[in-house]
Amino acid sequence: MRKIMSREEESNKRRRNQFIVGGILIAVMIFSTLGFALQDNGDSSGEDTKINYNGYEFVYQNGLWILTKGQATFGFTYNPTHVDDIPGQVKTLDNYAGKPLYISSVSPAAEQEIYRNLDQVVLRRQYACLEGENCTGDLPIKTCQDNFIIIKEDVVNNIIQENNCVYIIGSASDLPKMADEFLFKIMGVE
Repeated sequence: MRKIMSREEESNKRRRNQFIVGGILIAVMIFSTLGFALQDNGDSSGEDTKINYNGYEFVYQNGLWILTKGQATFGFTYNPTHVDDIPGQVKTLDNYAGKPLYISSVSPAAEQEIYRNLDQVVLRRQYACLEGENCTGDLPIKTCQDNFIIIKEDVVNNIIQENNCVYIIGSASDLPKMADEFLFKIMGVE
């Protein structure tokens, strides 16, 4: 059974609850403001905003490492000193110029790295299914005769070029770095 309360007791209880909720909201606002003010955003951490790597200059702007090569500007989440050097040969950027690019990916972040940098070079890009693979949806079937980038998860990080297919393979957390490593390789940075 519920205790019968007077209007004054109900009013006091409601007021007390409002003060508690208000206090919690004020505390959340104060701590979130402090957290934002004290966060390490890379600009004030002492990290260089410009690096030279193998004769290429990378400038950190708006959360990306920017490389200007000829008339084109490329943006990367990581700079070459932040990625692992994966041995292996890949075709150059010229192999992608003016041609369609097909992609199959399990990582939206790695895809974004590829798109951000290759969209200005390729004729168009499109999701596709590699011949012999099981794919869902109504995707065109392509082979390694086409420019095809396949991004997959695995326990071992690797970049493999087979004809015109490139396999970017790694752990889910490493795939964006692997995509940048691939881009550095095709641009001749590494």
